[in-house]
Order: sequence, then structure tokens, then C-alpha cells
Amino acid sequence: MGREMSMDTLSEREQKVRRDFWTKLKRVAGNVPFVEDLVAAYYCAMDPATPMRVRGMLLAALAYFIMPIDLVPDIVAGLGFADDMALLTAVVGLVSSSITPVHRAAAARTLDKELPARS
Repeated sequence: MGREMSMDTLSEREQKVRRDFWTKLKRVAGNVPFVEDLVAAYYCAMDPATPMRVRGMLLAALAYFIMPIDLVPDIVAGLGFADDMALLTAVVGLVSSSITPVHRAAAARTLDKELPARS
């Protein structure tokens, strides 16, 4: 029962992240200093070869990023993404061995194509 519930939760988070991630990222990319890690984490979370535990952790962090209301609202100048960055940095640190060069290369290609004006 517990495993089924966690699989349901994982599936719900994955659907939410797939639905809302790119819209939020395009809206705030210029204000997010950790955009490359964020997109690499997205590709790792969506990779079926990524261990389920890692996918769950990344999906939770990505879902927090796309939530319209969080601990420090994203519209607060200078601090808005501090909580998002802290959470993502912690999670990426825990699962860094699962974020492969393939995920990072996909992130770089996507950022060059979708967000060419980034600095």
C-alpha cells in the first residue's frame, strides 16, 4: 500500500513538473543563477534510467521551484529564489552521481536553443 501511494505521488509530481516547468523557467530564467543545474536536474528526473529514489527527490525539488507560493516568494528582489536555490543545491548535491554528462549536455543544448540571451 505504501509503495503504491509513493508511486502515485511520484506520478503526480512528474505530471505537474512536465506541465509547468518550462513555462516557469522561461518566465524567470534571467533571475535564476542556477538555471543550468535546474535544467540538468529536470532531464535527470525525467530519465527512466534514473533510480526511483533520485527521481522522487528531484521531482520534489522541481515541484517546489514551480509552485506559485513558497517560503520566500519569487518576486522578492534578491531573495526570491534563495530558498529554491538552497533546496535544489542540497538535492543536486545528494544525487549528483545520477546527473550524468548526458543530462548536462541536454540542458546546455536546450538552454542555447530556448534561452539564447542568457549570460
